[in-house]
Amino acid sequence: LLYTVHIKYIYNMMDSLIQTFPSQLSEALVIGNSAVIKAHDHPIYKVFVAGMGGSGIGGDFVKEFISQECSVPYIIGKGYDTPGFIDKNTLFIASSYSGNTEETIASLSSIKNSGAKVVCITSGGALLEMSVENGWDHIIIPSGSPSPRACLGYSIVAQLSILNKLGFIGNTLLANTKSGADLINFDQDEIRNKAEKIAEIIKDKMPVLYTTDRMESVAVRWRQQLNENAKILCWHHVIPEMNHNELVGWKDNYPNIAVLYLRNRDDQRRNAMRIDISKEVLSNKSNTLIEIYSKGQSLIEKAFYFIHLGDWVSWYLAESRGVDAIEIDVIDHLKVELSKL
Repeated sequence: LLYTVHIKYIYNMMDSLIQTFPSQLSEALVIGNSAVIKAHDHPIYKVFVAGMGGSGIGGDFVKEFISQECSVPYIIGKGYDTPGFIDKNTLFIASSYSGNTEETIASLSSIKNSGAKVVCITSGGALLEMSVENGWDHIIIPSGSPSPRACLGYSIVAQLSILNKLGFIGNTLLANTKSGADLINFDQDEIRNKAEKIAEIIKDKMPVLYTTDRMESVAVRWRQQLNENAKILCWHHVIPEMNHNELVGWKDNYPNIAVLYLRNRDDQRRNAMRIDISKEVLSNKSNTLIEIYSKGQSLIEKAFYFIHLGDWVSWYLAESRGVDAIEIDVIDHLKVELSKL
């Protein structure tokens, strides 16, 4: 309890939020381990995760992490609607930091009578009320953060904990989460220094992010953080799919675009070749091309390294641009206008 309160009350600036990511992962492991997730009355043949923004990207990461181990499909829904396959043989995970995300609440409400096994991940709000009212299992994560997107670690670890307790994954991924937290905590200064240098190079350009298909969630996270923290536009694509379409779009020169390749030493051999060849093509089209390699042994460790690095890049860009990294006034305006309708 004391540990949770300590983390909660240093939430004042985005740099403080980013700084606590390693300890957030460690705390999330404790929360997940103590969670009570009951067995379902029916076999589970598929998993559906409903979540938006920072909560939704957590599902994307988990889907990649478990791909070689989990024996059932893991589908992420980011909208109001739910697929017709949700039934008594489905695990439905509703993830919303605030507990009041409109789309997630609507999605969950539509399947209340499906017989699915429901587990909610939230800090409170309407989602927790629904969970208690319906007798659903839930994992309560610490409240009080001014920026739900900075609570990604809670979302990822909670989902891994649910899958572990229901027998879909073993203990290895949770152990890798612990080692990943240790890695980025140990390399904190090096990560920040690298992030500051990257931000300085790309500060007056539009970033384009490329990585391999097994780490698309990393590129999505970078894009979202650059959008929300630094208040800039950005796009991403993945190898090998990018080689079948977007590569042709690089016909002209684009001096105002900065190309960032997010790479791993153990990328699939043919994908690594594709990146090398694509890099040669793009080096003649853009004045700024950066290769960034991950650190770590497991996929989780590498992903956490990239998450932390990208978060710091977005912070330093916000600083150089003189913008408030936490402010999301335009999103708040959209929600207010929707509430009037």
